Amino acid sequence: MVTIYASPRSQAALRYGAIVLAKLIFALSLRRCGERAGRLAERLETMEKVNDAQRRMLEAEARRPHSRDDLAEWLRDARF
Repeated sequence: MVTIYASPRSQAALRYGAIVLAKLIFALSLRRCGERAGRLAERLETMEKVNDAQRRMLEAEARRPHSRDDLAEWLRDARF
């Protein structure tokens, strides 16, 4: 068994095999990182949409009439 690993051809084959394995692992790692980045980008986009909707709701709430008298005046003046 030792003589097989001691030959120059088998050492070269093992070396190239290790290089190929390292490149394969690196490529799979890059793919996984890319998928994760894509999911995070999608999550960020969703959060931006939600925040925009909440901001619009808060702005609408700030413009609403605060009492019954304000509401009646608002409806009389047709400011809705």
